[in-house]
Amino acid sequence: MARPPRRLAHGDEVTLVEHLGELRARLIIALLAIAVAFGVTYGFHHRLLHWLNGPLNGKKPITIGVAEAFMTSVTVALYAAFAIALPVVLWQIWSFLAPAFERQHQKLVARLVIFSTLLFVCGGAFGRYVVMPPAVHFLLNFDASQFNIQVRARDYYTFVAFSLVAVGLIFQLPIVILGLVRMGVTSAVKLRRNWRLGIVLCVAVAVALPGVDPVTTTIEAGPILALYGISIALATFFEKRWAAAAASHEVATTTDIS
Repeated sequence: MARPPRRLAHGDEVTLVEHLGELRARLIIALLAIAVAFGVTYGFHHRLLHWLNGPLNGKKPITIGVAEAFMTSVTVALYAAFAIALPVVLWQIWSFLAPAFERQHQKLVARLVIFSTLLFVCGGAFGRYVVMPPAVHFLLNFDASQFNIQVRARDYYTFVAFSLVAVGLIFQLPIVILGLVRMGVTSAVKLRRNWRLGIVLCVAVAVALPGVDPVTTTIEAGPILALYGISIALATFFEKRWAAAAASHEVATTTDIS
């Protein structure tokens, strides 16, 4: 039986062949995770489609091509499988890259990945249960007296997927802002001082997200503004902790030298 690849420690020296062998093994594990997840999601793809069709309020999307129904079901199941297997995929990527970071940085990045994953899940749930129902209702009833509005399955699931992923990525805003503060690009003081500009940028991001209708934009702008406020509070808190830790480290270094 083949053993899983060994996670290298920081500073370990290996040959290029060993690196490529580890990369191949981790790619195989990631693909196997996606394949196993696909077997599960395709077995439950009827429930998955029903869950995605919730915002349609009982309507069923239509298909036009002969193979469109089959290909659409397979595609949706594959996307869901990748979402389920994403923690395994990310862990394999991180395990391959981790030796390049020092031990304390490895712990920090691992915590950020866990926090980022939780935020992405919360964003996806918010998009499905809060953003999509009113947005889809508005779009399907816009000028309904002038059009025979039909929903094509392929286009609908693409729209839903892009919307959920976009909202999930927007929920990463605290991670991005904390990273910029940690690198010294900005600070909590600057964020508070330029809050008006921050609000304008948040609204601009909401407009750029999938769903150009005013309902979707308004609903998406709300959590973005809330996340921006939370990010400022987190930046203020962690900036003080980082400054205190840096001061303690400087004092300890000075003491050792003396």
